[in-house]
Amino acid sequence: QKNSCLLPEDLKNFYLMTDGFQMTWSVKTDDTPMPLGSMVINSVSKLCRLGGSSMYALPNAPTLADLEDDTGEEGSGDKPEKPHFDSRSLIFELDPCNGNGKVCLVYKHAKPVVSPDTEIWFLDRALYWHFLTKTFTAYYRLLITHLGLPQWQYAFTSYGVSPQAKQWFNMYKPITINTSLLSEEADSFVNKLDPNKVFKSKNKTPVIKKKQPSQPAGAQKSHTSMTSSKTSSLAGNSSRK
Repeated sequence: QKNSCLLPEDLKNFYLMTDGFQMTWSVKTDDTPMPLGSMVINSVSKLCRLGGSSMYALPNAPTLADLEDDTGEEGSGDKPEKPHFDSRSLIFELDPCNGNGKVCLVYKHAKPVVSPDTEIWFLDRALYWHFLTKTFTAYYRLLITHLGLPQWQYAFTSYGVSPQAKQWFNMYKPITINTSLLSEEADSFVNKLDPNKVFKSKNKTPVIKKKQPSQPAGAQKSHTSMTSSKTSSLAGNSSRK
């Protein structure tokens, strides 16, 4: 009511379910937990408007509207029209991004009547706009799939994430940060394990027993003569008894 605009239906349903959202997760380094991921959706009370003049500002203090530059603002081709800091747009902060920028809910056409169509944009620290999604639901999915990794919104900018953030992406979200490699080689992230080779039944080869080498003829003759002499001696002994 204060800003004469209606929330988009998906964001309205989100706030009817929960007044904002915040989830953080950490990693252990040397048995010491270090905060890493952060997923934030501001509550309704923190859904502050950007570009509005503060009552405590000095009379001649510059505002965001003074930084407005009309050069290259109009959408061309596939690029959508960028938001404006002046009265032409209404901008509300959804996520402060831990100081790395701001994710904003943008009403791009506020005159003469605020249009109900909204978009989600990312405002970086240099005050440049980067388009994210057309709906809050699509942005919420992006937030979850990127695990709230540091500076993940910069993956949708022309200059990308920082080298430090890229290391975390390579560890926890390698496919996202290597999309160019994925487009060049479709099978680079596909498991190439062939189950037919792994679980192939092995045919057992029969074990052939080696025949013992035959004894020479001389040894056989001596062995038979020895046995015959033994039997004759045994026969003589029995006759004597």
